[in-house]
Order: sequence, then structure tokens, then C-alpha cells
Amino acid sequence: MHNPSQSTQRPGADSGLLLQQLAQELKQQAHILGFHGARIAPAWLPQAEQPYQDWLAQGFHGEMDYMASHGLKRIHPALLQAGTQAVLSVRIDYLPGQQENGEDKDWRAREWRRIADPRAAQVALYARGRDYHKVVRNRLQQLAQWLEQRCCELGLTPALESRAFADSAPVLEVELGKQSGLGWRGKHTLLLTREAGSMFFLGELFVNLALPPDPPLSNHCGQCRACIDICPTGAILGPGQLDARRCISYLTIELKGSIPEALRPLLGNRIYGCDDCQLACPWNKFAQSTALPDFAPRHQLDQADLLTLFAWDEATFLQKMEGSAIRRIGHERWLRNLAVGLGNAARSVKGNPAIVAALQSRAHHPSELVREHVAWALQQHGVAP
Repeated sequence: MHNPSQSTQRPGADSGLLLQQLAQELKQQAHILGFHGARIAPAWLPQAEQPYQDWLAQGFHGEMDYMASHGLKRIHPALLQAGTQAVLSVRIDYLPGQQENGEDKDWRAREWRRIADPRAAQVALYARGRDYHKVVRNRLQQLAQWLEQRCCELGLTPALESRAFADSAPVLEVELGKQSGLGWRGKHTLLLTREAGSMFFLGELFVNLALPPDPPLSNHCGQCRACIDICPTGAILGPGQLDARRCISYLTIELKGSIPEALRPLLGNRIYGCDDCQLACPWNKFAQSTALPDFAPRHQLDQADLLTLFAWDEATFLQKMEGSAIRRIGHERWLRNLAVGLGNAARSVKGNPAIVAALQSRAHHPSELVREHVAWALQQHGVAP
């Protein structure tokens, strides 16, 4: 492991001033490459260790065993990437460009209308475009290449060592963002900023440079409980306390097996992820639209209905979801989620012939998981499976 006392320096120069200069240039280059925020965090997060261990001890991570693995690496980035002395934390906004006519100018109102529509298939905003993992990581790798060249120009030693992450390793992304001053942690546990709310992705660049960290921001949530009160399943137990086992994002994405029957009615028409806590957050009135075409909705996922998506066979699902984060759940869980949505539609359109026929067409699906959720959905419509 790199010895922190062996700070990067150039003989004959004030290394502290040089690193300050480089830090500013690095953040400027991040903006040039399309990141909407960039700040530097320390490479050690001791204040996060006990809260994280407590969260795991309560079992709030559910089936996400990877959250319990490599625990110390999350607290000590240098254990994940040897020699790390600083972390560049970046944000990239993902809210698609807004319509410029009538009510559609209010993206939050538009999303609430879809959530209230029993026939609509509600996909979380972040998942409607290209897989963000690749988009963010590719830009970070470009930034690392620039930084390597700049270090050579400045004659810095030892040679740059870096590693880019985008929700792809044991990294406490929100905590790093918080410690860097990129934003503060909201009561829903997501990172919040004054200028962009929470509608953005995070990424990190670990470096073996002793770059000076930026100061953290103060919390600006005050007494607001909007995110806690709006959560459909009561997954947000209190400020900063999330029981992932009840979170719709966990239930529709991370959970591999059966969705608990008591929670199914609470999912409504949400088939992949959930934005409710973000829609309710007052700070998201400042959410910034992105011009990046990568995050524009694909295959009309911002307008899709449950029946259309439920009709996709596996080949169609794999073809249409190529390059999408949604592909990772596979066709079986896709049908599971849609079946729940179609079952919940019974509250408004009980016994609808088209919905019943679609469910019956999957009643003998090879997957026991699909059959179980289809049978439940048919029961909601008063039809025996």
C-alpha cells in the first residue's frame, strides 16, 4: 500500500501549491467533459463506519449481500485501490430535457400523473435511457487520461495511479459526495444539492495524489419530512434511516425472488425503481435538465403501458433493453414486476378483459416466479388462476 507520507511532489516546487493548482484544473476539466459538479473528498471515511455497521446489523440491506462484503474497503478507499490519497466525487445530471408546452413543462406533475394512471408502466427516470454505469465510467476514464498527461507535464512523481467507479464497487458514493461538499445527505439518504436537487448520478475517481479536500456543506433539509411521508411502503423509517427491504427500488430490482404479498399492492404501477421520494422533495424544483442524449428515454419508456411491456417475449426484452440498466433484472423478474402492476390495476379497472387475457396468457409460464405473481394478479381481478 502506498505510504501517505510519500506525497506526490515535483523537486524544487512548492508541492502544496502545485497540488492546489492541479485540483482546480482537474475540477475544471471534469466540467469540460460533461460533469455538472466535481469536488474532492478525503480518502478515509471514519465517521461513516459505525452508522454503516449498524445499518447492516439491522438487516436493512436485505438480499444485497454485496453491501456486507468488503466492508472496510467502503470506509477506507485505499484498501480498495492501493495508494489512494484523495477521491474526486462527480455528479452528472440525468433529468431528460423538458417539453415546452402546457403542463408538460412541470416534469414532477407529469410523473405524478403517470403514477396515478393504472394502465401506465412507471419506470424510474434514471433507468429510461442508456446504462449510466457505462456513461459515467467512460467519462471518468477520459478524465483520468487527461490527469495522467497533466501530471507528466508538471513533472509530478510518483506516476499517477487512478481508478474510476460508477456504482460498480464497494464505494460509499453518497458519503464521499457529502464529505467532498458536492451536496448534503437528504433524509431519504440520497445526495442533495441546492442547484440540482437529487436528479443526478454519482461517480468517483480514486487517485494517489494528495489533492486538498473541499469542505463539506451544511444540511438544508430543516424540518421537512416530505420524502419520509410520501414513501409508498414506509421504507424511510426516519431521517437517513432506510429499510431497503421495503423500498420499491429494492423490491423491483435487487430482490431475486417473490415480492412479499403484503407489499405488492403498495407498488402500484411502479415496475422498475421508484422516484416518489425525489418527486416530493422541494429541492427537486431546481433539478437540471441534461442535454446528454444518453439519458433521453428509449423505446418510449416514459410513455409505455403495462400491457405493451408485458407482451414482450424474452428475445424482445433483451433486444430492446440492450445497453439499458433494466436488462440486468432479466425477463423473468420483468414479467414478475409487470404482473404486480397489472394486478394493482384492478383497483380502477377490475376485470378488464384485455388485462385478464394478458395475464392468462402467462398463467402457465415456465417460471414458477412468474406463475405465482400472475396468479396473484388474476385474483385481484376476481379471476381464478
